[in-house]
Amino acid sequence: QVRLVESGGGLVHPGGSLRLSCAASTSIFSIYTMGWYRQAPGKQRELVATITSGRSTNYADSVKGRFTISRDNAENMVFLQMTSLKPEDTAVYYCNALGLSTSSWGQGTQVTVSS
Repeated sequence: QVRLVESGGGLVHPGGSLRLSCAASTSIFSIYTMGWYRQAPGKQRELVATITSGRSTNYADSVKGRFTISRDNAENMVFLQMTSLKPEDTAVYYCNALGLSTSSWGQGTQVTVSS
């Protein structure tokens, strides 16, 4: 299992931006597919974006063109740059590390988009 710690959440106005960070405690970070998921109140957890070890990315349709996932293998970090935020982006955002036989989750960070 990988210990993951998210940061960067907060309250932002519609149209604003936030950058989420996730720090991973593993010496083999580069092999993991890293992802961001979110869960809004009363809803199931959903995929936001993933990035593979080869830096291939995948995004939910709802965030394409607005969110960008990236990773820094030297620092064992993954990031989610969020722009043009909407109220419907309000959720707890979770970092995920997917290995060959493991899936680890962080504790989550709250993002609230409200005027």
